[in-house]
Amino acid sequence: MNKILIANRGEIALRIMRSAKEMGIKTVAVFSEADRNALHVRYADEAVCIGPAPSNQSYLVGSKIIDACKRTGAEAIHPGYGFLSENPAFAKEVKAAGLTLIGPTPEAMEIMGNKLSAKAAALKYNIPMVPGTEEAIDNVDEAKNRAVEVGFPILIKAAAGGGGKGMRIVEKVEDFEEQMQLAVSEATSAFGDGAVFIERYVTSPRHIEIQILG
Repeated sequence: MNKILIANRGEIALRIMRSAKEMGIKTVAVFSEADRNALHVRYADEAVCIGPAPSNQSYLVGSKIIDACKRTGAEAIHPGYGFLSENPAFAKEVKAAGLTLIGPTPEAMEIMGNKLSAKAAALKYNIPMVPGTEEAIDNVDEAKNRAVEVGFPILIKAAAGGGGKGMRIVEKVEDFEEQMQLAVSEATSAFGDGAVFIERYVTSPRHIEIQILG
């Protein structure tokens, strides 16, 4: 690859750009109108404005990112994390446009990019999981009843995306409705998908993670 487009902003975009430059690869930044003077824009070899400040009008619009990639002659798109990085529809659009996505296949994203489908896959192999709902839940009263069944404290989680966005810890039932609305709003803004589910909140967890590169 000679040139890649980084479909992200801030610290993650800078890290990708620095690595690319060490490898002799040119970089293209994308930015919203609010990020016009951001460091990642100035650091890149080229930069393209992709729309207004709201992410659902800029960083979450796959067609704008693909168009910027084609206009600048970039051969691949690195999505970073968050935004469209776990969106299988976007991955398919990139492939259909004859470009390369630096990331998982659309098929892998469809299974693991959404927390609910990932839970469903794990259930097939009887893998133990934290108690909670196995499907998205949008009715506040129903969600509140399920939360009582699961037991407080609970965690409201966005089904899509990652990076801690669309997640709210709820300690008592009186706070549930407000926190659910906040989680849905943040998930919609960050990922274009407001689906949420609930799980029991584990207060003293141990995080064990294994990275696999295939």
